[in-house]
Amino acid sequence: MKVSAPLPRWTFPLLIEAALMGGLHAAGLTATVEGGEQGREAGLASFAAPAGTKGVSQLMTPDGKSLPVQPSADGKTWTLITPAIAPGAKLIVKAREGNASPPSDAIHVAKLGGALQFLAGKQPFFTYQMEASKVPPCTSDDFRHGAYLHPVYSPSGRRVTGDYRPDHPHQRGIFMAWTKTEFEGRHPDFWNMGKGKDGKLTGEVRFGQLDTEWSGPVHGGFTSTHRWLDHTSGAEKEVLRENWSVTSYSVKIGGVSTYLLDLVTTQTCAGQEPLKLPKYHYGGLGVRGPEPWDPVDKVTMLTSTGADRTKGDGTKASWVWLGGEVDGTLTGIAVLMHPDNFRFPQPLRLNPKNPQLCIAPSAEGDWSIEPGKPLVLRYRFVIRDGRPDAALLDRLLHDYANPAKVTVAPTD
Repeated sequence: MKVSAPLPRWTFPLLIEAALMGGLHAAGLTATVEGGEQGREAGLASFAAPAGTKGVSQLMTPDGKSLPVQPSADGKTWTLITPAIAPGAKLIVKAREGNASPPSDAIHVAKLGGALQFLAGKQPFFTYQMEASKVPPCTSDDFRHGAYLHPVYSPSGRRVTGDYRPDHPHQRGIFMAWTKTEFEGRHPDFWNMGKGKDGKLTGEVRFGQLDTEWSGPVHGGFTSTHRWLDHTSGAEKEVLRENWSVTSYSVKIGGVSTYLLDLVTTQTCAGQEPLKLPKYHYGGLGVRGPEPWDPVDKVTMLTSTGADRTKGDGTKASWVWLGGEVDGTLTGIAVLMHPDNFRFPQPLRLNPKNPQLCIAPSAEGDWSIEPGKPLVLRYRFVIRDGRPDAALLDRLLHDYANPAKVTVAPTD
């Protein structure tokens, strides 16, 4: 009997490293990944194992190529990176006995003090700054911040994020923060840290705890908790409890090395009071570019509608690209927005003076995060060198929004 299982829509199962590098008995199965009407670029595909199987360490394509597979903690779900699949075509892979050699771009994680550092093979990929980081000279400690991603690198080792820049020291790599808010009649600002009356914090997003972290031949990542704190009453009060789930992997797309980062943020009211979010032109997911892009003429932005930095500000889009030269090489980072996100296509704030963008749902009008109704937002970051390819980003958004269909059957 065949068992059909679509790719999990938002996150991938957490993994145990003991299951990644072998030690599992190969199961007799064949998995078929469908390209669908539009085809698929290289990327992740997951499937449920037939009942009674224990797992596999590698899969073989018809042309003899070995693909590493990464099992979930309970062994019931396996994930692999597929090559590109043409429209209407299918990729058929079969289980193979023996241990697969880890690929050269396997994801590794190491804890360094208050941060998690991720590598793709031997290349730096990104760092999750958990605890508040150290501020540079001449920057007030009021701006110290944690709970963000920085630095983030392209596959060639070019850094594509910035932190503690003199013009906006509160902007920090990849982060989440709301700006104009109302909570219990007060107005904490979680974005402009250090910008309240007398220069003190009014709102803060603070790292809570690391729940899980993992490495693997296919992907690596972490889950964690952040606490959103209101300081405006004179006493620290928790407003939101936020959970991050981040999955990272390295693929070749059109022969070009590409890093992909999936972020799922789930924000839940900490008590019985809502967080009201009045209309405002920024606040939400923020991305700050590196120092070489600071001069106003050194950064480029492009949206899914074809708009540039000037024409795209204040518009809505399904993806946005931020880039420029670093050490003589053009590189950049694109943010793909999942179609199920609130107010998709989502409003954009493309900063006219520095290399910073924001995906800002509040720009479209008043709204709120209500008790018992968590807000879930999903973003995929595409990091690669070269000029932005709008057609490719459209295809990658399609793959992100429409998980591959995978059919699994016992091998004859």
